[in-house]
Amino acid sequence: MVRRRELLAGAVAAVALAGAGASPAVAATGRADRNFPKVGGNLANQNHTALRAVHRGNVRRLRAAWTNHIEGGLMAGNSQSTAVAVDGVLFIESALGNVVAVDGRTGATIWKYEQTRGAVTRRGVAVGAGKVFTCANDNWLIALDQRTGQVVWERQHNGYGNLEKVAVTYHDGMLYCGTNDGPRGAALAFDAATGDLVWHFWGTAAPGEVGGGTWEGDSWQVGGATPWMHCAIDAELGLVYWTFGNARGSKSSQDGSERGGQNLFANSIVAMDLKTGAYRWHFQSIHHDIWDMDNVMAPVLLDARIRGRTRKLVVYGSKTGMYYILDRSDGSAPLGIDELPVPQEPRQKTWPTQPFPRQGGWTEQRPVWQPLGTEVPGLPHRAVPNYRIGSLYTPHWDEPILTIPGHGGGADWNHQSYSHSTRLVYTGFGYVAAAHSLTESSNGLRPPGEYMTGGVVAVAPSTNRVRWKRNLPYSLAHGNGILTTASDLLFIGQPDGNLLCLDARDGRELWRWQTGAAVSSSPISYEIDGEQYLAVYAGGTGIPYGNSAPRGDHLWAFKLGGSVPPAATPPPPVVRRPVSGQPVDGAVVNNTVVLARVYEGGQVGAVESTAVNAMAPTHLRVPVGATVTFVNPADNVNVHGATQFFEGLFDVRLKPGESFQYTFTEPGEYFFNDSYSPRPTGKIEVTG
Repeated sequence: MVRRRELLAGAVAAVALAGAGASPAVAATGRADRNFPKVGGNLANQNHTALRAVHRGNVRRLRAAWTNHIEGGLMAGNSQSTAVAVDGVLFIESALGNVVAVDGRTGATIWKYEQTRGAVTRRGVAVGAGKVFTCANDNWLIALDQRTGQVVWERQHNGYGNLEKVAVTYHDGMLYCGTNDGPRGAALAFDAATGDLVWHFWGTAAPGEVGGGTWEGDSWQVGGATPWMHCAIDAELGLVYWTFGNARGSKSSQDGSERGGQNLFANSIVAMDLKTGAYRWHFQSIHHDIWDMDNVMAPVLLDARIRGRTRKLVVYGSKTGMYYILDRSDGSAPLGIDELPVPQEPRQKTWPTQPFPRQGGWTEQRPVWQPLGTEVPGLPHRAVPNYRIGSLYTPHWDEPILTIPGHGGGADWNHQSYSHSTRLVYTGFGYVAAAHSLTESSNGLRPPGEYMTGGVVAVAPSTNRVRWKRNLPYSLAHGNGILTTASDLLFIGQPDGNLLCLDARDGRELWRWQTGAAVSSSPISYEIDGEQYLAVYAGGTGIPYGNSAPRGDHLWAFKLGGSVPPAATPPPPVVRRPVSGQPVDGAVVNNTVVLARVYEGGQVGAVESTAVNAMAPTHLRVPVGATVTFVNPADNVNVHGATQFFEGLFDVRLKPGESFQYTFTEPGEYFFNDSYSPRPTGKIEVTG
C-alpha cells in the first residue's frame, strides 16, 4: 500500500569518493553536502558532512525542529535503519521494513510503502536514478518510484543467502547488496533499471577458485562468510570493497574441527571490479575463525600521508579492537601488519598465526580489568570470576574460555566516521567479554552478570595510533554510527536514547538530547534553504541489551533554535548481562538457592547440571536483612560453590549435602556463579 504526495523537485545527488581534502559529497547543483544521499554519507562511507553552521559556539542552541513517529507510535521491533536525505526529503525504513519518505523541513510524511511479505529488519535504502531501493523477506529486491513510492519493479534472487537486511548501495546504474545469512553468503550486483543480477562473488571460495584450497573437504558449502554490511566504492579505481563475515560449519561457528584451512574469504575484506565482480585482492584479518569475530564493518576509504607520501587507504575495522589499514589499490599494509604465532588447539585445526598491526589495538585484549564507562577516574571492575581467562585468539575446546573484545565487543556493525577536518577515524566500541567452548550453543556465552559498556575512540589513519578515547556507560558497537562535521563536532546515539555531541578533537561532551528510544543508527546532516539540519532515527534493537533497550519509531530532525522539546526519558538499558529466569520471592522457596539444579515450573530439578540457568532459582528476591541459604544437594556428585561478584561478599565451596548462609544488609543486586563451572549464574535482588 502506498500513501503518496508530490516529492520536492530535484535530482539525486551525485556522490564522489573523497580524499583527505576533498568534499565528500557534491549535489547535482554543485552545493557541497546539501544532501546525505546514502548510508555512510558517500561511497567512501566517511559519515562526514562539510556543513558547519552548527559548531562549538552554538551547539547548545540545537533543538528539535520536528519528530515523526513513522509507524504511529510503535514501541517494538528492531530498528536498525539509517536515514538518507536527498533534496530535502528523508527516506527511512521502520522496524517493520516499511519505507517512509518524510519532508526534511516539516517532518510531514510524503508517502509510505508498506511491505507485503512480512516484517523485516532493514539497515538502509539506496536512492538513485529516480528510484528508492529496498529489500523484503524471501530475497526480494524492490525499486520504488522516488516521487510517489509506487513499486517500479520487484525481483527475487534465491540461492545466494538472505537478501534482506543489508543496506543497499547505488552507483552509476548499478545496485550493490550483501547477504546477511545463509549456508554460503555472496556479494551481489544488480542492474538498477531492471533488478537483473549482473554478477556475484561468493564469500566461501569453491575448489578451483581463488581461495578455493582453504576449506577442508566440502566445508565451503556451509561455511557462511556472509557480507552483512554495505560495501565501499572507489569509482576512480573501479573497485568495490566488501567485508565478509565469520566462518561457520555444520555444528557451530565455534567449531573449526571439520573445516581445516584459512577459510577464505571469511573474516576478510575483498576488492572486486565494480562492473564484473572479478577478484582483485583480499586481506584476511582472522584465519580459521572459531570465535565468531566476523569483523564485518563497512570499510572507510580515505587518502592520508604516510612517510611523506599520499596513500589511497581503506580502513578496515573489527571486533578485535584493531584497525587494519591497507592500501586500497593493492591491499598492501603501508604501516605494517605482522603474522604472529598464537596459541594452538589441534582438535580445532587452528591456524598457527594471526595478523597484528604493528601499532597494536585500541581496546583491551584480555578481560582482567575493564573500565565501567563512568566519569570516576580509575574505577574498574574485574572479569567475571571462575572462568579460565584467555587473551585474544586463545583457542577453546570443551572448557569455556573468557576472552575480549568478544563477538559482541570491539567494533561490530556500527558505522565509522572520517573527519576531513581532524583527519581522524572514529568508531564506537563495546566491552563485552565472551566465553567460548564447544559446550556453548550458537556463537558463545556472554556471561550473566558482566558489565556491557563501551565508548568512542579516535585513531589517526596516517599512523594507526589512538589520538583519544572516551569510555561511556553503554556498548556502542551495534548500529551506533558516528557523524562528524566540518566544525569538529561528533554526533553519536546511545542505547539509553540520548543523542550526544562530542568535541571531535578530544571527546569532551558538548550537548545531549533525549530521543525517547535506543539509537541503533547513524545521525546524518543535510541542508534546506541554507539552514543546516541533523537527523537521527531512534528505534532500538535487542543487541546487546535484550528487551531492556527502549524501542520506538522516532525520526528526529534538529536545527538551531528548534522548538520541539525532548522526549520523556525511558527506563535505561540494564548494562549487566541478565541471569536466566524471572524473579522468585524468597518466601516461596524459604530464601534458599539450590546449586547446580535447574528451576522450572516452581520445582527444583532432579538432575545435577552445569547449564547457565542451573541455580534454583536464578533470580531470588528478598528484603534487606534476609538470610539466604545456599545448598549443594546430597545427591549431587561434585563440589559446587557460590562466588559473589564483583563486591566479593562470599566465595564458598560446598561438598554434596553441605550448605552456607549469608545475610544481606544493603539493598542491591548481587550476582554469583558456581566455582565448579562458571556457567551457572544467579542473582540475589535485595529490596529496601
